[in-house]
Amino acid sequence: MRRLALLPALVCLVCVSSTCARHDREAPTPGRAAFELDELTISELQNEMAAGRYTSRQLVELYLRRIEELDRSGPTLRSIIETNPDALRIADELDTERRERGPRGPLHGVPIVVKDNIDTADRMTTTAGSLALEGSIAERDAFVIERLRAAGAVILAKTNLSEWANIRSTNSSSGWSARGGQVKNPYALDRNPCGSSSGSGVAVAANLAAAAIGTETDGSVVCPAGANGIVGIKPTVGLVGRSGIIPISHTQDTAGPMARTVTDAAILLSAVAGRDPRDPATGPAADRAQDFAAGLDPDALLGARIGVSRKRHFGYSPEADRVIEAAIEAMRAQGAVIVDPVEIPTVEQIFECELEVLLYEFKAGLNEYLAGLGPDAPVRTLADVIAFNRREREREMPFFGQELFEMAETKGPLTSREYRTHLESCAKRAGADGIDAVMKQHQLDALVAPTGSPAWPIDLVNGDHFLGASSGPAAVAGYPNITVPAGEVFGLPVGISFFGTAWSDAKLIQLAYAFEQATRHRRGPGFLPTLVLH
Repeated sequence: MRRLALLPALVCLVCVSSTCARHDREAPTPGRAAFELDELTISELQNEMAAGRYTSRQLVELYLRRIEELDRSGPTLRSIIETNPDALRIADELDTERRERGPRGPLHGVPIVVKDNIDTADRMTTTAGSLALEGSIAERDAFVIERLRAAGAVILAKTNLSEWANIRSTNSSSGWSARGGQVKNPYALDRNPCGSSSGSGVAVAANLAAAAIGTETDGSVVCPAGANGIVGIKPTVGLVGRSGIIPISHTQDTAGPMARTVTDAAILLSAVAGRDPRDPATGPAADRAQDFAAGLDPDALLGARIGVSRKRHFGYSPEADRVIEAAIEAMRAQGAVIVDPVEIPTVEQIFECELEVLLYEFKAGLNEYLAGLGPDAPVRTLADVIAFNRREREREMPFFGQELFEMAETKGPLTSREYRTHLESCAKRAGADGIDAVMKQHQLDALVAPTGSPAWPIDLVNGDHFLGASSGPAAVAGYPNITVPAGEVFGLPVGISFFGTAWSDAKLIQLAYAFEQATRHRRGPGFLPTLVLH
Protein backbone atom coordinates (compact mmCIF):
# COMPACT_ATOMS: atom_id res chain seq x y z
CA MET A 1 0.00 0.00 0.00
CA ARG A 2 1.24 3.48 -0.82
CA ARG A 3 -0.23 5.46 2.04
CA LEU A 4 -0.80 8.87 0.52
CA ALA A 5 -2.51 7.66 -2.62
CA LEU A 6 -4.79 5.69 -0.39
CA LEU A 7 -5.50 8.28 2.25
CA PRO A 8 -6.00 11.69 0.64
CA ALA A 9 -8.21 12.82 3.45
CA LEU A 10 -5.44 12.16 5.93
CA VAL A 11 -2.72 13.91 3.83
CA CYS A 12 -2.94 11.56 2.88
CA LEU A 13 14.95 1.89 -23.99
CA VAL A 14 15.97 -0.94 -23.97
CA CYS A 15 16.39 -3.76 -26.55
CA VAL A 16 14.20 -6.69 -25.60
CA SER A 17 14.77 -8.98 -28.58
CA SER A 18 16.60 -12.20 -27.77
CA THR A 19 18.85 -11.53 -30.77
CA CYS A 20 19.92 -8.07 -29.62
CA ALA A 21 23.68 -7.58 -29.65
CA ARG A 22 25.10 -6.19 -26.43
CA HIS A 23 27.20 -3.61 -28.31
CA ASP A 24 23.99 -2.05 -29.66
CA ARG A 25 22.96 -1.00 -26.16
CA GLU A 26 22.98 2.71 -25.43
CA ALA A 27 25.96 4.16 -23.57
CA PRO A 28 25.62 4.27 -19.76
CA THR A 29 24.38 7.48 -18.20
CA PRO A 30 27.29 9.65 -16.99
CA GLY A 31 28.05 8.87 -13.35
CA ARG A 32 26.73 5.31 -13.48
CA ALA A 33 29.06 2.57 -12.31
CA ALA A 34 30.25 0.26 -15.13
CA PHE A 35 28.62 -3.17 -14.82
CA GLU A 36 28.93 -6.01 -17.32
CA LEU A 37 25.33 -7.14 -16.80
CA ASP A 38 23.98 -3.60 -17.08
CA GLU A 39 20.44 -3.59 -18.52
CA LEU A 40 20.64 -7.21 -19.72
CA THR A 41 17.16 -8.66 -20.15
CA ILE A 42 16.05 -12.10 -18.99
CA SER A 43 16.20 -13.39 -22.58
CA GLU A 44 19.72 -12.02 -22.99
CA LEU A 45 20.83 -13.62 -19.73
CA GLN A 46 19.46 -16.94 -20.99
CA ASN A 47 21.33 -16.54 -24.28
CA GLU A 48 24.54 -15.83 -22.37
CA MET A 49 24.11 -18.96 -20.24
CA ALA A 50 23.12 -21.11 -23.25
CA ALA A 51 26.26 -19.95 -25.09
CA GLY A 52 28.41 -20.78 -22.05
CA ARG A 53 29.56 -17.20 -21.56
CA TYR A 54 28.03 -17.11 -18.08
CA THR A 55 26.79 -19.62 -15.56
CA SER A 56 24.02 -18.96 -13.09
CA ARG A 57 26.66 -18.97 -10.35
CA GLN A 58 28.58 -16.21 -12.14
CA LEU A 59 25.41 -14.15 -12.48
CA VAL A 60 24.72 -14.52 -8.76
CA GLU A 61 28.31 -13.56 -7.91
CA LEU A 62 28.13 -10.48 -10.11
CA TYR A 63 24.82 -9.30 -8.71
CA LEU A 64 25.98 -9.93 -5.13
CA ARG A 65 29.09 -7.86 -5.82
CA ARG A 66 26.88 -5.14 -7.31
CA ILE A 67 24.75 -5.17 -4.16
CA GLU A 68 27.85 -4.81 -2.00
CA GLU A 69 29.18 -1.92 -4.10
CA LEU A 70 25.96 0.08 -4.47
CA ASP A 71 23.52 -1.04 -1.82
CA ARG A 72 25.75 -1.65 1.21
CA SER A 73 28.38 0.96 0.33
CA GLY A 74 28.89 3.67 -2.33
CA PRO A 75 25.47 5.30 -2.82
CA THR A 76 24.14 3.03 -0.03
CA LEU A 77 20.76 2.52 -1.65
CA ARG A 78 19.45 0.29 1.17
CA SER A 79 17.15 -1.52 -1.26
CA ILE A 80 18.22 -4.99 -0.12
CA ILE A 81 17.28 -6.00 3.39
CA GLU A 82 18.86 -9.48 3.32
CA THR A 83 20.71 -11.65 0.78
CA ASN A 84 20.13 -15.39 0.40
CA PRO A 85 23.02 -17.35 1.98
CA ASP A 86 22.08 -20.33 -0.22
CA ALA A 87 21.95 -18.45 -3.55
CA LEU A 88 25.32 -19.73 -4.80
CA ARG A 89 24.48 -23.34 -3.92
CA ILE A 90 21.11 -23.07 -5.67
CA ALA A 91 22.80 -21.54 -8.73
CA ASP A 92 25.31 -24.43 -8.82
CA GLU A 93 22.47 -26.96 -8.75
CA LEU A 94 20.67 -25.16 -11.56
CA ASP A 95 23.89 -25.04 -13.62
CA THR A 96 24.25 -28.80 -13.19
CA GLU A 97 20.63 -29.32 -14.20
CA ARG A 98 21.13 -27.15 -17.30
CA ARG A 99 24.14 -29.23 -18.39
CA GLU A 100 22.39 -32.54 -17.78
CA ARG A 101 18.78 -31.88 -18.79
CA GLY A 102 18.60 -28.38 -20.24
CA PRO A 103 16.82 -25.31 -18.87
CA ARG A 104 13.35 -25.44 -17.38
CA GLY A 105 12.33 -22.22 -19.12
CA PRO A 106 13.13 -18.53 -19.44
CA LEU A 107 13.84 -18.03 -15.72
CA HIS A 108 16.24 -20.96 -15.27
CA GLY A 109 19.23 -19.70 -13.29
CA VAL A 110 18.08 -16.07 -13.34
CA PRO A 111 18.55 -14.10 -10.09
CA ILE A 112 15.32 -12.51 -8.83
CA VAL A 113 14.72 -10.45 -5.69
CA VAL A 114 11.47 -10.46 -3.70
CA LYS A 115 9.86 -8.10 -1.22
CA ASP A 116 10.34 -8.81 2.47
CA ASN A 117 6.66 -9.42 3.12
CA ILE A 118 6.73 -12.63 1.04
CA ASP A 119 7.44 -15.90 2.85
CA THR A 120 10.52 -17.88 1.87
CA ALA A 121 11.07 -21.21 3.62
CA ASP A 122 14.84 -20.92 3.64
CA ARG A 123 17.42 -19.18 5.79
CA MET A 124 16.03 -15.72 5.03
CA THR A 125 13.52 -14.09 7.34
CA THR A 126 10.17 -12.55 6.45
CA THR A 127 9.50 -9.44 8.50
CA ALA A 128 7.73 -6.73 6.48
CA GLY A 129 10.68 -4.60 7.62
CA SER A 130 9.56 -4.70 11.25
CA LEU A 131 11.71 -5.53 14.26
CA ALA A 132 8.65 -7.25 15.72
CA LEU A 133 9.17 -10.12 13.26
CA GLU A 134 12.98 -10.10 13.36
CA GLY A 135 14.23 -13.69 13.08
CA SER A 136 10.90 -15.05 11.79
CA ILE A 137 11.49 -17.79 9.21
CA ALA A 138 8.51 -19.16 7.29
CA GLU A 139 7.75 -22.87 7.45
CA ARG A 140 6.50 -22.85 3.84
CA ASP A 141 7.20 -20.81 0.72
CA ALA A 142 4.60 -18.33 -0.43
CA PHE A 143 2.77 -19.42 -3.59
CA VAL A 144 4.76 -16.98 -5.73
CA ILE A 145 8.03 -18.34 -4.34
CA GLU A 146 6.95 -21.91 -5.06
CA ARG A 147 6.26 -20.86 -8.65
CA LEU A 148 9.57 -19.03 -9.02
CA ARG A 149 11.57 -21.96 -7.65
CA ALA A 150 9.67 -24.37 -9.96
CA ALA A 151 10.58 -22.10 -12.90
CA GLY A 152 14.27 -22.32 -11.93
CA ALA A 153 14.72 -18.78 -10.67
CA VAL A 154 17.33 -18.06 -8.02
CA ILE A 155 15.84 -16.15 -5.10
CA LEU A 156 18.78 -13.79 -4.60
CA ALA A 157 17.58 -11.53 -1.80
CA LYS A 158 14.73 -9.92 0.09
CA THR A 159 14.08 -6.25 -0.66
CA ASN A 160 13.46 -3.42 1.75
CA LEU A 161 10.03 -1.79 1.82
CA SER A 162 7.85 0.73 3.51
CA GLU A 163 7.41 -1.05 6.82
CA TRP A 164 4.27 -3.21 6.96
CA ALA A 165 3.66 -2.15 3.31
CA ASN A 166 2.94 1.40 4.51
CA ILE A 167 -0.17 0.81 6.58
CA ARG A 168 1.37 1.77 9.93
CA SER A 169 1.24 5.58 9.91
CA THR A 170 -0.43 8.49 8.16
CA ASN A 171 2.81 10.51 7.88
CA SER A 172 5.45 7.90 7.08
CA SER A 173 8.33 8.19 4.62
CA SER A 174 7.89 5.66 1.82
CA GLY A 175 10.75 3.18 1.71
CA TRP A 176 11.61 3.39 5.41
CA SER A 177 11.62 0.36 7.66
CA ALA A 178 13.12 -0.20 11.09
CA ARG A 179 15.12 -3.19 9.81
CA GLY A 180 16.36 -1.69 6.55
CA GLY A 181 16.40 2.08 7.04
CA GLN A 182 15.48 4.50 4.26
CA VAL A 183 15.64 3.29 0.65
CA LYS A 184 17.10 5.93 -1.70
CA ASN A 185 16.04 6.78 -5.23
CA PRO A 186 19.02 5.92 -7.52
CA TYR A 187 18.32 8.84 -9.85
CA ALA A 188 18.83 11.37 -7.07
CA LEU A 189 19.81 9.90 -3.73
CA ASP A 190 17.99 12.50 -1.66
CA ARG A 191 14.70 11.70 -3.43
CA ASN A 192 12.08 9.22 -2.29
CA PRO A 193 11.71 5.90 -4.19
CA CYS A 194 7.97 5.73 -3.46
CA GLY A 195 6.51 2.58 -1.98
CA SER A 196 5.71 0.32 -0.57
CA SER A 197 7.72 -1.97 -2.91
CA SER A 198 10.54 0.58 -2.71
CA GLY A 199 13.46 -1.82 -2.52
CA SER A 200 12.12 -3.95 -5.39
CA GLY A 201 11.84 -0.88 -7.63
CA VAL A 202 15.27 0.48 -6.74
CA ALA A 203 17.02 -2.91 -7.00
CA VAL A 204 15.71 -3.42 -10.54
CA ALA A 205 16.42 0.17 -11.61
CA ALA A 206 20.00 -0.08 -10.29
CA ASN A 207 20.61 -3.49 -11.92
CA LEU A 208 21.05 -5.35 -8.61
CA ALA A 209 19.02 -8.25 -10.06
CA ALA A 210 17.32 -9.24 -13.30
CA ALA A 211 13.83 -8.47 -11.96
CA ALA A 212 11.77 -8.39 -8.79
CA ILE A 213 8.48 -9.27 -7.20
CA GLY A 214 6.64 -6.56 -5.33
CA THR A 215 3.19 -6.40 -3.79
CA GLU A 216 0.41 -3.84 -4.09
CA THR A 217 -2.70 -2.90 -2.22
CA ASP A 218 -2.96 0.57 -3.76
CA GLY A 219 0.02 1.90 -5.74
CA SER A 220 2.73 -0.16 -4.08
CA VAL A 221 3.98 -1.72 -7.35
CA VAL A 222 3.18 0.99 -9.87
CA CYS A 223 4.35 4.01 -7.86
CA PRO A 224 7.91 2.76 -7.11
CA ALA A 225 8.10 1.40 -10.67
CA GLY A 226 7.14 4.81 -12.06
CA ALA A 227 9.44 6.73 -9.73
CA ASN A 228 12.40 4.47 -10.54
CA GLY A 229 12.04 4.29 -14.32
CA ILE A 230 10.97 0.66 -14.66
CA VAL A 231 7.92 -1.44 -15.61
CA GLY A 232 5.50 -2.61 -12.93
CA ILE A 233 2.46 -4.83 -13.35
CA LYS A 234 -0.32 -4.91 -10.76
CA PRO A 235 -2.38 -7.91 -11.97
CA THR A 236 -6.07 -8.53 -11.60
CA VAL A 237 -6.65 -9.69 -8.03
CA GLY A 238 -6.90 -13.47 -8.24
CA LEU A 239 -4.42 -13.97 -11.08
CA VAL A 240 -1.52 -14.48 -8.65
CA GLY A 241 -1.92 -16.32 -5.35
CA ARG A 242 -1.43 -14.41 -2.10
CA SER A 243 -0.82 -17.27 0.35
CA GLY A 244 2.34 -16.66 2.34
CA ILE A 245 2.26 -12.89 1.85
CA ILE A 246 1.85 -10.70 4.92
CA PRO A 247 -1.57 -9.21 4.19
CA ILE A 248 -3.30 -5.88 4.22
CA SER A 249 -6.46 -6.57 2.22
CA HIS A 250 -7.83 -9.79 0.75
CA THR A 251 -9.91 -7.73 -1.70
CA GLN A 252 -7.03 -5.56 -3.01
CA ASP A 253 -3.69 -7.28 -2.28
CA THR A 254 -1.68 -8.89 -5.08
CA ALA A 255 1.91 -9.66 -5.90
CA GLY A 256 3.26 -8.28 -9.17
CA PRO A 257 6.41 -8.25 -11.33
CA MET A 258 8.81 -5.31 -11.55
CA ALA A 259 11.37 -5.28 -14.38
CA ARG A 260 13.27 -3.03 -16.78
CA THR A 261 11.22 -4.09 -19.82
CA VAL A 262 7.63 -5.08 -20.47
CA THR A 263 8.80 -8.42 -21.87
CA ASP A 264 10.69 -9.26 -18.68
CA ALA A 265 7.73 -8.28 -16.53
CA ALA A 266 5.47 -10.45 -18.71
CA ILE A 267 7.85 -13.42 -18.39
CA LEU A 268 7.82 -13.05 -14.63
CA LEU A 269 4.03 -12.72 -14.48
CA SER A 270 3.67 -15.86 -16.61
CA ALA A 271 5.76 -17.77 -14.08
CA VAL A 272 3.83 -16.73 -10.97
CA ALA A 273 0.25 -16.61 -12.30
CA GLY A 274 -2.05 -19.52 -11.59
CA ARG A 275 -4.41 -21.12 -9.11
CA ASP A 276 -3.24 -21.12 -5.53
CA PRO A 277 -4.95 -23.88 -3.47
CA ARG A 278 -4.57 -21.71 -0.38
CA ASP A 279 -6.17 -18.61 -1.95
CA PRO A 280 -9.85 -18.93 -2.96
CA ALA A 281 -9.67 -15.71 -5.01
CA THR A 282 -7.48 -17.49 -7.58
CA GLY A 283 -10.20 -19.89 -8.75
CA PRO A 284 -10.49 -18.17 -12.17
CA ALA A 285 -6.69 -18.09 -12.58
CA ALA A 286 -6.60 -21.63 -13.96
CA ASP A 287 -8.31 -20.30 -17.08
CA ARG A 288 -6.71 -16.85 -17.09
CA ALA A 289 -3.02 -17.67 -16.60
CA GLN A 290 -1.06 -17.75 -19.86
CA ASP A 291 2.26 -16.94 -21.47
CA PHE A 292 1.88 -13.19 -21.31
CA ALA A 293 5.16 -12.66 -23.22
CA ALA A 294 4.09 -14.74 -26.22
CA GLY A 295 3.23 -12.80 -29.36
CA LEU A 296 3.95 -9.32 -28.02
CA ASP A 297 3.26 -7.00 -30.96
CA PRO A 298 4.91 -3.59 -31.45
CA ASP A 299 1.88 -2.60 -33.57
CA ALA A 300 -0.68 -3.36 -30.85
CA LEU A 301 -1.61 0.31 -30.50
CA LEU A 302 -2.86 0.48 -34.09
CA GLY A 303 -6.63 0.95 -33.85
CA ALA A 304 -6.70 0.56 -30.07
CA ARG A 305 -9.13 2.86 -28.29
CA ILE A 306 -7.31 4.60 -25.44
CA GLY A 307 -9.21 6.77 -22.98
CA VAL A 308 -7.42 9.56 -21.13
CA SER A 309 -8.59 9.65 -17.53
CA ARG A 310 -8.04 13.27 -16.45
CA LYS A 311 -10.27 13.96 -13.46
CA ARG A 312 -8.14 13.71 -10.31
CA HIS A 313 -5.31 12.05 -12.31
CA PHE A 314 -3.91 15.18 -14.01
CA GLY A 315 -3.26 18.66 -12.69
CA TYR A 316 -1.26 18.01 -9.53
CA SER A 317 2.10 17.99 -11.35
CA PRO A 318 2.52 20.17 -14.48
CA GLU A 319 5.83 18.43 -15.17
CA ALA A 320 4.25 14.98 -15.15
CA ASP A 321 1.36 16.27 -17.24
CA ARG A 322 3.76 17.47 -19.96
CA VAL A 323 5.42 14.05 -20.10
CA ILE A 324 2.08 12.25 -20.37
CA GLU A 325 0.71 14.64 -23.01
CA ALA A 326 3.75 13.74 -25.15
CA ALA A 327 3.11 10.05 -24.44
CA ILE A 328 -0.49 10.41 -25.61
CA GLU A 329 0.70 11.99 -28.87
CA ALA A 330 3.19 9.13 -29.29
CA MET A 331 0.33 6.64 -29.01
CA ARG A 332 -1.72 8.65 -31.49
CA ALA A 333 1.23 8.53 -33.90
CA GLN A 334 1.20 4.73 -33.55
CA GLY A 335 -2.40 4.62 -34.75
CA ALA A 336 -4.24 4.60 -31.43
CA VAL A 337 -7.67 6.21 -31.28
CA ILE A 338 -7.40 8.67 -28.40
CA VAL A 339 -10.63 9.41 -26.57
CA ASP A 340 -9.93 12.49 -24.47
CA PRO A 341 -11.14 13.06 -21.89
CA VAL A 342 -13.07 10.18 -20.40
CA GLU A 343 -14.03 10.53 -16.79
CA ILE A 344 -14.55 7.82 -14.22
CA PRO A 345 -17.80 9.18 -12.77
CA THR A 346 -17.23 7.81 -9.28
CA VAL A 347 -13.53 8.69 -8.94
CA GLU A 348 -14.10 11.19 -6.15
CA GLN A 349 -16.15 8.73 -4.10
CA ILE A 350 -13.84 5.71 -4.18
CA PHE A 351 -11.57 6.84 -1.39
CA GLU A 352 -14.46 7.55 0.98
CA CYS A 353 -14.86 3.81 1.64
CA GLU A 354 -11.41 2.37 0.85
CA LEU A 355 -9.69 3.13 4.12
CA GLU A 356 -12.45 1.61 6.22
CA VAL A 357 -12.34 -1.61 4.17
CA LEU A 358 -8.57 -1.83 4.51
CA LEU A 359 -8.56 -1.28 8.25
CA TYR A 360 -11.07 -4.09 8.83
CA GLU A 361 -9.32 -6.47 6.46
CA PHE A 362 -5.85 -5.66 7.76
CA LYS A 363 -6.73 -6.53 11.34
CA ALA A 364 -8.40 -9.81 10.34
CA GLY A 365 -5.73 -10.79 7.82
CA LEU A 366 -2.73 -9.93 9.97
CA ASN A 367 -4.11 -11.73 13.00
CA GLU A 368 -4.63 -14.84 10.87
CA TYR A 369 -1.10 -14.62 9.39
CA LEU A 370 0.58 -14.10 12.75
CA ALA A 371 -1.40 -16.92 14.39
CA GLY A 372 -0.09 -19.23 11.68
CA LEU A 373 3.52 -18.54 12.64
CA GLY A 374 3.25 -20.92 15.57
CA PRO A 375 3.72 -20.72 19.35
CA ASP A 376 7.30 -19.45 19.19
CA ALA A 377 6.40 -16.37 17.16
CA PRO A 378 7.46 -13.11 18.87
CA VAL A 379 4.04 -11.56 18.13
CA ARG A 380 0.74 -13.33 17.60
CA THR A 381 -1.75 -10.50 16.98
CA LEU A 382 -1.97 -6.90 15.77
CA ALA A 383 -2.35 -5.90 19.41
CA ASP A 384 0.97 -7.61 20.16
CA VAL A 385 2.64 -5.63 17.36
CA ILE A 386 1.23 -2.37 18.69
CA ALA A 387 2.52 -3.19 22.17
CA PHE A 388 5.95 -4.18 20.78
CA ASN A 389 6.23 -0.88 18.92
CA ARG A 390 5.42 1.04 22.08
CA ARG A 391 8.09 -0.85 24.04
CA GLU A 392 10.62 -0.38 21.24
CA ARG A 393 9.59 3.18 20.40
CA GLU A 394 13.16 4.48 19.97
CA ARG A 395 13.98 1.81 17.38
CA GLU A 396 10.58 1.27 15.77
CA MET A 397 9.02 4.72 15.84
CA PRO A 398 11.83 7.32 15.74
CA PHE A 399 10.18 9.34 12.96
CA PHE A 400 6.49 8.44 12.81
CA GLY A 401 3.93 6.48 14.78
CA GLN A 402 1.34 3.77 14.28
CA GLU A 403 -1.98 5.59 13.99
CA LEU A 404 -3.32 3.25 11.31
CA PHE A 405 -2.46 0.19 13.42
CA GLU A 406 -4.37 1.68 16.32
CA MET A 407 -7.34 2.56 14.09
CA ALA A 408 -7.40 -0.99 12.69
CA GLU A 409 -7.30 -2.53 16.17
CA THR A 410 -10.61 -0.83 17.03
CA LYS A 411 -12.42 -2.53 14.16
CA GLY A 412 -14.78 -5.44 14.62
CA PRO A 413 -15.07 -8.69 12.65
CA LEU A 414 -15.62 -8.97 8.90
CA THR A 415 -19.23 -9.81 9.62
CA SER A 416 -19.79 -6.20 10.78
CA ARG A 417 -22.51 -4.29 8.92
CA GLU A 418 -20.24 -1.25 8.62
CA TYR A 419 -17.55 -3.32 6.89
CA ARG A 420 -19.98 -5.00 4.52
CA THR A 421 -21.53 -1.64 3.57
CA HIS A 422 -18.17 -0.03 2.82
CA LEU A 423 -17.00 -3.12 0.91
CA GLU A 424 -20.07 -3.15 -1.33
CA SER A 425 -19.81 0.59 -1.94
CA CYS A 426 -16.16 0.39 -2.89
CA ALA A 427 -16.61 -2.52 -5.28
CA LYS A 428 -19.53 -0.83 -7.05
CA ARG A 429 -17.98 2.63 -7.26
CA ALA A 430 -14.61 1.45 -8.55
CA GLY A 431 -15.83 -1.44 -10.71
CA ALA A 432 -19.35 -1.54 -12.17
CA ASP A 433 -20.10 2.18 -11.83
CA GLY A 434 -16.50 3.26 -12.38
CA ILE A 435 -13.96 1.65 -14.69
CA ASP A 436 -16.45 -0.80 -16.24
CA ALA A 437 -19.00 1.91 -16.98
CA VAL A 438 -16.61 4.36 -18.63
CA MET A 439 -14.88 1.69 -20.70
CA LYS A 440 -18.20 0.29 -21.93
CA GLN A 441 -19.56 3.76 -22.72
CA HIS A 442 -16.56 4.69 -24.89
CA GLN A 443 -15.71 1.13 -26.07
CA LEU A 444 -12.18 1.44 -24.73
CA ASP A 445 -9.30 -1.00 -24.68
CA ALA A 446 -7.55 0.83 -21.85
CA LEU A 447 -7.47 3.95 -19.74
CA VAL A 448 -4.24 5.92 -19.32
CA ALA A 449 -3.04 8.52 -16.83
CA PRO A 450 0.18 9.66 -15.17
CA THR A 451 1.34 7.02 -12.72
CA GLY A 452 2.44 9.77 -10.36
CA SER A 453 4.64 12.81 -9.97
CA PRO A 454 8.44 12.91 -10.21
CA ALA A 455 10.06 11.73 -6.97
CA TRP A 456 9.89 14.13 -4.03
CA PRO A 457 12.68 14.78 -1.50
CA ILE A 458 13.02 12.31 1.36
CA ASP A 459 11.61 13.83 4.53
CA LEU A 460 11.71 11.69 7.65
CA VAL A 461 10.42 14.56 9.77
CA ASN A 462 7.22 15.43 7.91
CA GLY A 463 6.68 12.29 5.83
CA ASP A 464 5.95 11.99 2.12
CA HIS A 465 5.41 15.12 0.01
CA PHE A 466 2.85 13.28 -2.08
CA LEU A 467 1.08 15.14 -4.90
CA GLY A 468 -1.17 12.57 -6.56
CA ALA A 469 -1.47 9.32 -8.51
CA SER A 470 -3.83 7.24 -10.63
CA SER A 471 -3.59 3.86 -8.90
CA GLY A 472 -6.77 4.11 -6.83
CA PRO A 473 -9.63 3.04 -9.13
CA ALA A 474 -7.89 -0.12 -10.40
CA ALA A 475 -6.63 -0.94 -6.92
CA VAL A 476 -10.03 -0.67 -5.24
CA ALA A 477 -11.74 -2.58 -8.06
CA GLY A 478 -9.05 -5.30 -8.04
CA TYR A 479 -8.35 -4.59 -11.72
CA PRO A 480 -5.00 -4.66 -13.59
CA ASN A 481 -2.68 -1.67 -13.86
CA ILE A 482 0.66 -1.44 -15.74
CA THR A 483 3.15 1.41 -15.62
CA VAL A 484 5.85 2.00 -18.27
CA PRO A 485 8.56 4.71 -18.40
CA ALA A 486 7.15 7.71 -20.27
CA GLY A 487 9.97 10.25 -19.92
CA GLU A 488 11.87 12.31 -17.38
CA VAL A 489 11.63 15.62 -15.58
CA PHE A 490 15.05 17.04 -14.64
CA GLY A 491 16.37 13.47 -14.85
CA LEU A 492 13.63 12.01 -12.64
CA PRO A 493 11.48 9.28 -14.27
CA VAL A 494 7.76 9.64 -14.88
CA GLY A 495 5.59 6.63 -15.73
CA ILE A 496 2.35 6.25 -17.66
CA SER A 497 -0.25 3.82 -16.36
CA PHE A 498 -2.45 1.59 -18.53
CA PHE A 499 -5.42 0.19 -16.61
CA GLY A 500 -8.70 -1.48 -17.48
CA THR A 501 -11.37 -4.01 -16.55
CA ALA A 502 -10.91 -7.31 -14.74
CA TRP A 503 -8.80 -9.91 -16.53
CA SER A 504 -7.64 -7.47 -19.23
CA ASP A 505 -4.03 -8.07 -18.16
CA ALA A 506 -2.93 -9.55 -21.50
CA LYS A 507 -4.45 -6.67 -23.50
CA LEU A 508 -2.80 -4.06 -21.26
CA ILE A 509 0.57 -5.81 -21.54
CA GLN A 510 0.26 -5.74 -25.33
CA LEU A 511 -0.53 -2.00 -25.34
CA ALA A 512 2.22 -1.20 -22.83
CA TYR A 513 4.73 -3.17 -24.92
CA ALA A 514 3.79 -1.30 -28.10
CA PHE A 515 4.18 2.03 -26.29
CA GLU A 516 7.56 0.97 -24.86
CA GLN A 517 8.86 -0.12 -28.26
CA ALA A 518 7.70 3.10 -29.92
CA THR A 519 9.23 5.41 -27.30
CA ARG A 520 12.05 3.55 -25.48
CA HIS A 521 12.15 5.94 -22.54
CA ARG A 522 13.93 3.65 -20.06
CA ARG A 523 17.20 5.25 -18.90
CA GLY A 524 19.38 3.88 -16.15
CA PRO A 525 20.05 5.92 -13.00
CA GLY A 526 23.08 8.14 -12.43
CA PHE A 527 23.20 7.86 -8.61
CA LEU A 528 23.46 11.64 -8.27
CA PRO A 529 23.73 12.91 -4.69
CA THR A 530 21.02 15.47 -5.40
CA LEU A 531 19.02 16.80 -8.30
CA VAL A 532 20.90 19.05 -10.73
CA LEU A 533 18.58 21.75 -12.05
CA HIS A 534 19.68 23.65 -15.15
